[in-house]
Amino acid sequence: MLENKTAIITGAGSGIGRSATKLFSKYGAKVIGIDIAEENLKETFSEVEKGWYFKCDISKREEIDKFVNEIKNRNEKVDILVNNAGITRDTLILRMKDEDFDIVYKINLRGAFILTREIVKLMIKQKEGVIINIASIAGLVGNPGQVNYASTKGAIVAFTKSLAKELGSRNIRCVAIAPGFIQTRLTDKLPEEVKNRYFENIPLKRFGKPEEVAELIAFLASDKASYITGTTVVIDGGLSGI
Repeated sequence: MLENKTAIITGAGSGIGRSATKLFSKYGAKVIGIDIAEENLKETFSEVEKGWYFKCDISKREEIDKFVNEIKNRNEKVDILVNNAGITRDTLILRMKDEDFDIVYKINLRGAFILTREIVKLMIKQKEGVIINIASIAGLVGNPGQVNYASTKGAIVAFTKSLAKELGSRNIRCVAIAPGFIQTRLTDKLPEEVKNRYFENIPLKRFGKPEEVAELIAFLASDKASYITGTTVVIDGGLSGI
């Protein structure tokens, strides 16, 4: 499904990013993974047939610049960009510190913006490309204790819509995905009472798997989804009712 495609996936060291990286490789793509945790990247790429990884903290502009320069030095053709890297710093707004908001913003939104801007330059020259942005249902319906995280994910939705309108004439598609409760290291940190509350409100009565989100990413990145752009696809087991 993704033969002869080259994809960049951020946050490739764990969770949805790891599952997407392995699945893209299975579907024939060459995968370039970035993550802040090099050991996690090594583990992910032990199961990847074609590709390479680059340790990168996308909250730091200079590290993104180094990665983009590496792409250019290797003369890579980038067909797909998956902006997946993200963090949480959950707490009620009365307890939330400035730095709790700032670091979530820098990684979830600012990092995605800077990397996308640089990769779009390559895609425009190629006259084609696909950008998949991982948002969250928290960005669509809100979530207590997550004003920082939900704000960045809501912004990712708007970012995607604007990108699609700017880049459609350049044959570049832009789609957002809004996962619900997916079993990853981020959701593992939640208190049991919070997990139980989510569980009770999910019509399918189970949490999602990273592999299920990865399959959706792969489909939307493929030519099978060639007329899908500027929208947000929800994958949450019915939790949000959207």
